[in-house]
Amino acid sequence: MSSELTEQQAFLVLNALPNIGPITLNRLLEELDGDPRAIFTVGARRLESVKGVGPAISGTIASWRQHFDLAREEERMAQSRVTFVTTRDAGYPKLLREINDPPIGLYRKGQYEFGHPCVAIVGSRRTTLYGQSVAKKLGMELARLGFCVVSGLARGIDTAAHEGALSVGGKTAAVLGTGIDLIYPPENLALYRQLEESGAVLSEFPFSRRADKQSFAMRNRIVAGCCEAVVVVESDVSGGAMITARFAGEQGRQLFAVPGRIDQSTSAGCHQLIRDGATLLTSVDDLLSELNYLDGLRPAPIGEKAADVAAGRPANLTDEEARVFDCFRGGSILSPDALTNQTGLSAAQLSSTLMMLELKRLIVKRADGAFEARG
Repeated sequence: MSSELTEQQAFLVLNALPNIGPITLNRLLEELDGDPRAIFTVGARRLESVKGVGPAISGTIASWRQHFDLAREEERMAQSRVTFVTTRDAGYPKLLREINDPPIGLYRKGQYEFGHPCVAIVGSRRTTLYGQSVAKKLGMELARLGFCVVSGLARGIDTAAHEGALSVGGKTAAVLGTGIDLIYPPENLALYRQLEESGAVLSEFPFSRRADKQSFAMRNRIVAGCCEAVVVVESDVSGGAMITARFAGEQGRQLFAVPGRIDQSTSAGCHQLIRDGATLLTSVDDLLSELNYLDGLRPAPIGEKAADVAAGRPANLTDEEARVFDCFRGGSILSPDALTNQTGLSAAQLSSTLMMLELKRLIVKRADGAFEARG
């Protein structure tokens, strides 16, 4: 009986029913005090009193067993170690709840629960070596700073962004435009498994759902909706990344575009976005500056404890951060070269440490490229 469905099962069934969009599902939940089980018990007349619900939808809900095999789906989830995360669960991306048409639930593989602020890196499948290099570098640097890098597991830019984050032990999540059991492209099987181990793979769609134009657009709205910002690395003017960029604008997310060669079609979309008002991005510093300027949208720094008075520095620093921060005692203004000499850190270690100290609002980069402690 429908009345015997658990709340989780009711969410799972509703999410899988055909021809009922997320806007209608969220409207039904709002009308029925958020209880998904009530949707199966109140009857057609009550359902059809809700805006957007007619006989076709109420009939689909009443005959849901003809459309969805719940027992089989639960068995496949158990075998594949997949969970279904609803909007009420802690593991559901916080910002995604705020969009106009959030999915009522997401299939998730992997244990990551989106505790870090997210940035999407998206772009063309037919990319250049330049684009792949930029995407991988951005993925690495954002992951080092504590962001979760979100993309779509596609060839090209998506793959490079995921690989960059994973290469430094960072968090990254992929949103699929298919059922969570369908890995596309197939050559990304190893990457899929890495994401499962140290990040997350998400899908709005039931098992075995194949991709189509609608499913990829739905996927792109989730990619943008999860994130504080979206970075388009390479895209032609009609690429799928442009759809993600459009969703970012509609959802109030910060939108960045990486410039490229003027004679390269894979950069034409980015140049169009920049002309239309996207922020030009040449390094992670551009993104950090924008998020810091907007303050409320920048990532929250690690919560500070009481200051270590004896050391004269905040107590929430790593050993490397403390070593660099101590160099600024007495109001010193130091170049990266001077800091390398004083700390013994490699250039890569120093770069990521300086960015973390900037993010924690402890130091500031001057116009001449040197650094000093904030007053």
